[in-house]
Amino acid sequence: MATLNAFSSAAEYARALQQLGYGKPRNPDANKSVFEALEGFTLDIVDRLAKHAHNYKFASPTLIDIAVKNAGEGIQALIDETITAHPELLVLPARSIQGMSYPTLVRVALPTVAFRNANEGTASTKGQYVNRLVETFILNPQWDCDRAVADRDEDGPEAFIKLEAGGILEASMQHLAEIFYYGRVDPAVHLTKGDAKGFNGLHSQVGTVAADNICVDAGGTTGSTGSSVWMVKGGPAGCQWVWGANGELEVSKARLERVEDAGGVNKYTAYFQELLAYPGLQVGSSMCVGRIGELTEDATCTLTDAMLAKLFSQFPTGSKPDHIFMSRRSQRQLRDSRTWAAGGTVVTGGQPVPFEYYWEQIPIHVTDAISDTEEVGLLT
Repeated sequence: MATLNAFSSAAEYARALQQLGYGKPRNPDANKSVFEALEGFTLDIVDRLAKHAHNYKFASPTLIDIAVKNAGEGIQALIDETITAHPELLVLPARSIQGMSYPTLVRVALPTVAFRNANEGTASTKGQYVNRLVETFILNPQWDCDRAVADRDEDGPEAFIKLEAGGILEASMQHLAEIFYYGRVDPAVHLTKGDAKGFNGLHSQVGTVAADNICVDAGGTTGSTGSSVWMVKGGPAGCQWVWGANGELEVSKARLERVEDAGGVNKYTAYFQELLAYPGLQVGSSMCVGRIGELTEDATCTLTDAMLAKLFSQFPTGSKPDHIFMSRRSQRQLRDSRTWAAGGTVVTGGQPVPFEYYWEQIPIHVTDAISDTEEVGLLT
């Protein structure tokens, strides 16, 4: 969470918290944000409220809750410093498992039901399920640095090591957020994002056949300029992170080792450190994730409220999504599509409407993990 020094007023701090999804009550009868009336509060009071915001919003632990709980000594502060830029990790629920994988049933269709007449039987029906193995994968980035370089740091080698540990964690969080969408590398979707040795992301778990999924085709045609907007319902029956090996997240203590130079022949003494974690992703139902695909800068192919409404209308009753994720470009397109003039009449060419971080009371999360260079023409 950003420090108070970064904000000039309580209201500014409150808006930043709302952008991260904090402060929206889970009680459907409570329609007002707990931060709605913060204009008159001092920053220290807002800070105390913010410390309770996380528990206030989430009924289930998130990936970061589990990571912090199981993290090694000294890593909690690093997590706090790096996580706020990655809403995928901050807002979706998570569970830890003892091993590395577990089997689960994914429901793809509900059973059919009907009334019957007296003295008349009813055919047995059942939902349709597919077996799926939820797996976690090894995330193990490492770094080393010449001891002679680190020891010359103005603030000492400890400060240099902490800086590098923070870099490892930040890069790991960025990578996890990208894999959440792109999963294992699929050149047909994106040439650079994803990881061939990681878990399946939303693109591969949801698929590209629009008729079989909750999907809207924005119709963009300019190659390598596509983007997606995702609506996601979290929870055990929906979408959740999985943290293997009992939720282990460990940045090892720095130690001295002899390492080879770039030539692979000569050795020198270096500080060595690594991170070890076992993340994965479970999509409990194909009806808990929806996508607007093929968004580009082409005319009529940019994000609008009408597209969001069309996607939202495809979710089954009782499966309202909890979160909307989009890129900065999609955020700008949505904002540009909303214009107004004096008297409240919406007109083309009017002043842009201030961006709201909720759509139909669903929080909108702007993320750098969604690319604006996806391939197009993949939805069928």
